[in-house]
Amino acid sequence: MLPTPNRTNRSLDWPTLFLYLALVGLGWVAVYAASYSPDAPANPLASLGFAELMGFNWFKQLLWMGTAIVIIVVLLVVDYKTYDTLAYVLYFGMIGLLLITLVVARPIAGSRSWLEFGPVRLQPAEFAKFTTALAASRFMAGINLRNPTWRDQLVLAGLTLLPVALILASNETGQALVFAALLLAYFREGMSPIILLLLAAGGVLLLLALLVPKAWLIGGCTGLLVVAFALNARLWRHHLVASLATWAVVVGMVFGIDYFFNNVLHDYQRQRIEMLLDPGKDPLGKGWNVTQSKIALGSGGWLGKGFLMGTQTKFDFVPEQSTDFIFCTVGEEWGWAGCAVVISLFLTLLWRILLVAERQKSVFGRTYGYCVASILFVHFAVNLGMTMGLAPVVGIPLPFFSYGGSSLWSFTILLFSLLALDAHRKQDLVH
Repeated sequence: MLPTPNRTNRSLDWPTLFLYLALVGLGWVAVYAASYSPDAPANPLASLGFAELMGFNWFKQLLWMGTAIVIIVVLLVVDYKTYDTLAYVLYFGMIGLLLITLVVARPIAGSRSWLEFGPVRLQPAEFAKFTTALAASRFMAGINLRNPTWRDQLVLAGLTLLPVALILASNETGQALVFAALLLAYFREGMSPIILLLLAAGGVLLLLALLVPKAWLIGGCTGLLVVAFALNARLWRHHLVASLATWAVVVGMVFGIDYFFNNVLHDYQRQRIEMLLDPGKDPLGKGWNVTQSKIALGSGGWLGKGFLMGTQTKFDFVPEQSTDFIFCTVGEEWGWAGCAVVISLFLTLLWRILLVAERQKSVFGRTYGYCVASILFVHFAVNLGMTMGLAPVVGIPLPFFSYGGSSLWSFTILLFSLLALDAHRKQDLVH
């Protein structure tokens, strides 16, 4: 049964809708500025045909925005129980689509991740985040994550890692990394903090393995173990096996990280990590992207150079300035004040999503809300981080700002599926 429009209108979270519209609108202005050319006609909509207009990113983004409105209407009108009942169907359908993409997609910029339908290109990996969040939320609604069985944990890990493996196979490392955001939602639902601590320890070890020679790192771990045994003789009697096993795991990880870095990663991936660890190593070569990005951000000053007045972006010093590095246009033309406004809007949206998630009556709705917040947060944080030189350049778009239909549609679906569930939060789902 379809919900009545009046009920949906009354229950819709209007502050979140207005935040979405503000971000999408500002995003289009930034895309227009980033792709603006002084040689373009003064009024292209009146002087150019449709085929010619399709050569402009800002025009295509307008089309994506128009279709996003249609998507919003469909998401709000469809029966809210559909998201729960079809979660697994959508998930395995997307797994099939990722497999098809691996087979039929032609290589673009080194990856097989785009399906082409005439002039339209879609990236299934973007939509896989939505279907995985739905499936994981559906599964967690039926288990007790605070006291899970091994089977439950393996199934949840499988649901999360299967699309990650397929996306990695298509050579889209950045998109695959975003799925780590779901751990934040799992933690909210009761996943043991030990898992997060172990992952954090693994991250620290990864960083040390890249910065410190293997011999020093292994020697330091061995020295710590010997000192611990020397200071506490009880370790010999009660924790010898566990301590030696931990030492062996650490040593194995050090060698494994070294092998992965030097033999598995592609050259460009190693270069991005090396430039993050040592930004001044090659500022005019491998570090050109980040160097120009930081110059563009800093040159805007407090209030920016003004709309369409950015020089770093207008003269194409900044690569991918309509997509991955769209925030450079904000910093250069709108200044620190404009950056503060955009960041504040994103943080307010994230806060609003968390409020929406917490007021859900169903575990499915709450978990899905946290999945949405986590995915948006990771995209936002990593994109700004790589723009500022604080994170590797991994090709992660800025939600609602970066040019592209797949990006805008996927984030729209993520957000408004949650708002559709929230509009009926007083009506219990099965779970």
